[in-house]
Amino acid sequence: MESEWRNLPVKFNKSVLKSLRQLRFQHATPVQASCIPLFMKNKDVAAEAVTGSGKTLAFLIPIIEILLRREEKLRKCDIGAIIIAPTRELANQIDEVLTNFLINVPEFTKLLFIGGNSPQSDIDAFKSKGGHIITATPGRLEDLFSRVSPGFNLAASAKAMEVLVLDEADQLLDMGFEKSLNMIFSYLPKQRRTGLFSATQTQEVEALIRAGLRNPVRISVKEKNQPAVVEQRTPSSLNNYYQICEADQKFNQLVYFLRSHPKEKHMIFFRTCACVDYFAVVLTRLLQQTEILCIHRKMKDKRNKVFSKFKKKTRGVLVCTDVMARGIDIPQVHWVIQYDPPSSASAFVHRCGRTARIGNEGSALVFLLPTEDTYVEFIKINQKVPLQEYSVEEEVPNVLPNVQEIAVKDRDVFQKGTKAFVSFIQAYSKHECYLIFRSKDLDFPKLAKGFGLMRLPKMPELKGKRLPEFDEKYRGFDFNSIPFRDKGREKQRQIELKKFQEGKVQRREKFNKKKAQTVPWSDQKQRKEKRKKRKEVKELKAQKRKVEEFDEGELDDLAADVRLMKKLKQGKISKEEFDEEFDDGSDVDETKT
Repeated sequence: MESEWRNLPVKFNKSVLKSLRQLRFQHATPVQASCIPLFMKNKDVAAEAVTGSGKTLAFLIPIIEILLRREEKLRKCDIGAIIIAPTRELANQIDEVLTNFLINVPEFTKLLFIGGNSPQSDIDAFKSKGGHIITATPGRLEDLFSRVSPGFNLAASAKAMEVLVLDEADQLLDMGFEKSLNMIFSYLPKQRRTGLFSATQTQEVEALIRAGLRNPVRISVKEKNQPAVVEQRTPSSLNNYYQICEADQKFNQLVYFLRSHPKEKHMIFFRTCACVDYFAVVLTRLLQQTEILCIHRKMKDKRNKVFSKFKKKTRGVLVCTDVMARGIDIPQVHWVIQYDPPSSASAFVHRCGRTARIGNEGSALVFLLPTEDTYVEFIKINQKVPLQEYSVEEEVPNVLPNVQEIAVKDRDVFQKGTKAFVSFIQAYSKHECYLIFRSKDLDFPKLAKGFGLMRLPKMPELKGKRLPEFDEKYRGFDFNSIPFRDKGREKQRQIELKKFQEGKVQRREKFNKKKAQTVPWSDQKQRKEKRKKRKEVKELKAQKRKVEEFDEGELDDLAADVRLMKKLKQGKISKEEFDEEFDDGSDVDETKT
């Protein structure tokens, strides 16, 4: 995105119209040239374009121009536009681009609402300076809409809103934000312009278009020189490769590749957070001349710092999960390496799209095991992405003994390796393409060697399997003797180990109780609502049972009393007779003891 706004020929001044026209006819990408005029004509837009095609400017430029054209100027606490992004990295990136536009439009203020900081700080920021343009993640935005305090009411402030934009809409739905989006829509005015941008259009996105957009104009930008019937999912400037190698050679091939491209910028995708933690440490020790950074969803507050640092680099390696696969714009990425194929076919395209952006050239490489070779044809058919074979280097240094030596000297690496291996097996067994990625086809000893392990861990997936002797070198090795490199952690471990040997502490359970997994805020709220509904239904059933259990004798007495009252009203009995029959002797003077 940063490379996009720097290409603008004229700075934004009081009016954006001149630079808008120049951009439209001289420097605009196809998605920008298509979307900007429609936005300016009060149309809702549903745009599908390949990743890296410049979708951000396609909605930022119209937002600013629309707000500048308003007859009634926005007040301090009025919201003119809201941009919703699926991840905090993408939201932060959009906010950075917007900052550069607003330097010359000081009458507008902006705010960024994402996780990582307290909601109260967001509320205080809105109270102090307002937010004419808000960029947010859906969970935090829904939370703030539900909060009302003196001087803060987002629902009231949003009545002046002109534009709503949903960026990477398909990922918003994949991450379980559909309920949050519907809740946010309920707070927003219906008379608005809505833009929905995505690299892929799924059935869920189509449902969102029908629910949130009114008579939208659909835009589908294809690659140049491609037939209309062919759906091009990646830029034509992107070279896609695959390499097939054995599980115990894959890491050797990766290290050789990185050593062969020392002056380039790489992104390496792994399936799990544990794999990112482990391989980032190992690569840092093996490639001491190369800076290795890592990002995954569990890092929380550190993610923004690492992301900003890597963007400024001209060389280096970022080890990451799919949290960095969508919409993120990092300049000058030469290679995207998929060490593990992603869990979904669409994620393959988005990973590759981190390079070859805005017309630049780039390359992507995916590692595959021999049992996974049909994935090449599957991606070609399913995602319309043909892959070229990248030859395997026959004579590469074996760095796996080095990895084992690192683990022997540092218990933290030893534990990280075991955790990474277990997490990989568990993720592999849940792969979306389960006909291609079958856990029963895995060679577990070779795979463990490829992770640099010294022994196979005890786990349910390996129970009952006949496995050959793993590594003769470490037969009989005392793994409790492996120390932590950190002296503080090792001292604490020795204290606990001594207590255990003396019998002062009980042996830990073989399998620890599984910790509760973190879930999106929207899912938590949905669960609370379901619990509330179940409670209400339970209370209603209890009341119904109470009525059904009402004593039939009491009902007969009540009917008799009603008949007596009717006889008295009709004059069939006197008042004295009524009192005599009505008083059944059950009333007792409570003052008597």
